Amino acid sequence: MTTPAPLTALSARGEVAVIGLGRSGGAAARLLARVGVPVYASDAGSGAAAMEAAAALTAEGIAAEAGRHDLERIRRARTVVVSPGVPPSAPALEAARAGGALVLSEIEVALRALPGVPYVGITGTNGKTTVTALIAHLLRALGHETVEAGNIGTPLSEVALAGRRPAWVVVELSSFQLHDTPSVAPQVAVLTNLAPDHLDRYATLEEYYGDKMLLFRNAGPASVRVVNGDDAEVMRRTASLAGIARRFALADSDADATYDANREMLTLAGSALLERTLLPLLGAHNIANALAAALAVWHAVPGDQTTAGRARIAAGLRGFKAIAHRLEPLGERDGVLWVNDSKATNIGAARVALEAMTRPTILLLGGRHKGEPYTALLDALRGRAKAVLAYGESAERIAHDLGAHVAVERLGSSFEQVIARARALAAPGDAVLLAPACSSYDMFRNYEERGATFRRLALGE
Repeated sequence: MTTPAPLTALSARGEVAVIGLGRSGGAAARLLARVGVPVYASDAGSGAAAMEAAAALTAEGIAAEAGRHDLERIRRARTVVVSPGVPPSAPALEAARAGGALVLSEIEVALRALPGVPYVGITGTNGKTTVTALIAHLLRALGHETVEAGNIGTPLSEVALAGRRPAWVVVELSSFQLHDTPSVAPQVAVLTNLAPDHLDRYATLEEYYGDKMLLFRNAGPASVRVVNGDDAEVMRRTASLAGIARRFALADSDADATYDANREMLTLAGSALLERTLLPLLGAHNIANALAAALAVWHAVPGDQTTAGRARIAAGLRGFKAIAHRLEPLGERDGVLWVNDSKATNIGAARVALEAMTRPTILLLGGRHKGEPYTALLDALRGRAKAVLAYGESAERIAHDLGAHVAVERLGSSFEQVIARARALAAPGDAVLLAPACSSYDMFRNYEERGATFRRLALGE
C-alpha cells in the first residue's frame, strides 16, 4: 500500500499555489495553512461566491484573491493544488507547468493529512455517487463510523480539517481528481463502468479512460478491486492488474455478486442477499449499484463476512433512499410521476434513466453539449418516450440527431417554459423525466440547482 508523503513536507518546497476557490480549493488552502505551509490561493472568477471565499481566507491570514490569478507568483510556486473544475488549458495551470511545479489534487493534499485511515475509492462514468453513498451507508449499518467525501460533495480536506479520524472514509473520485492524485491506494477500489464522457475536456476517449484507470496506479498483490463484470471495457482494462479481482454483474451468474432474475433475488458470495422488491431504487442499473456496494463492503471488512453481517447489509440496502438528483422520484401530481435525474449529465446516464422507466415518458433533454451524438439514445427512446423536449444550448443539435426518429419539440432556455410544456403534454399514467445528457452550465450554476428548480416547478414547492 502506497503511503502518501507527509503534508508538512510541502512546506520545504516553498509557497503552495491553490487554483480555484470553490469548496475543495478553500478546504485545501485551510488544511495546508494549518500545518504551516505558506499558501497563495486564487480564482479567476469575480462572482459573489468567489469574492466571499477569497475574503474568508484572507480573514484567516491566508493570501487569497478572486477575479484574477497572479501568474508570476504561480509560476514561482513549486507545488500547485488544482480544483477539479479547472481545465488543464487554464492560464494558471499553464503558468504552473511552465515553472515546473508539482501539480496535485485537493484529494492528494487530504490523503497526506490522513495517513493510515482506511478508505474505499470509487470511480466510473455513471453510478459512482450512488455507489459511494451506498457503501458508506452499509459500513454504518455494520457499525463502522464512516464518512463519504470527494466528488460526492464534501471535500476530503474537510474530513482532515475536522480532526476526528473516522474508522472508514468512502471517496468518490472523478477522472479529473485521479489525474493529480499520485498516492491513491484504497483498501478497496471500485470501478462502476466506462462510457464516453467529458469529451469537451479530453482530446480523446483514451485519455479519459486512462485517467479513470489511475485509481489502480498503486495496486499491489493484496489490493482488492470490485469491477463490473457486465462491462467489456472495464474487464479488458482491469484483466492484467495486480491484486484480487471481485466482480458484480447482472448477466453472469458466476460473478461474486449477481442478480438471479428467476427468483428476483440479489445474491452475494453465493448466497441470497435481498429480494428485488425490497430494494427501494428504480432501474436495473441500481441493482448493479447495490451489488457493487455490497461486494465492496463485504471485502473491506472481512470480519463482517458472517450471517449477521449479511443480514445487516441487507437491512442497510432496504433502508437506503434515492440520492437527490439521481433518478429521484419526486412524487405524482395529477397522476403524472415526476422523476429528477439532473445528475444524468452524459448520454450513458440518460440512457440508463430511460431504461428504468416503466411508463410512457416525456424526456427533458438539453443543456451544454458534451461531445457525444444523441443518436445513442434512440434504442432507449423507442417504445418509452412519448415526446422529447429539447432545450438550452444543445436544443438544435438534439433536434437534428433525434427529430427524424422520435417526436422532438425544440424549446428555448426558459426552464419554466420547458416544465409548462411537459405538464401540458403529460396525461395520467405518464412520467416526466429530467435526464438532460448535458451539463447544466448554460442555464444553471450546477446540476444541483437544475434539479432543485425542476423539483420546485414540477411540484409547485
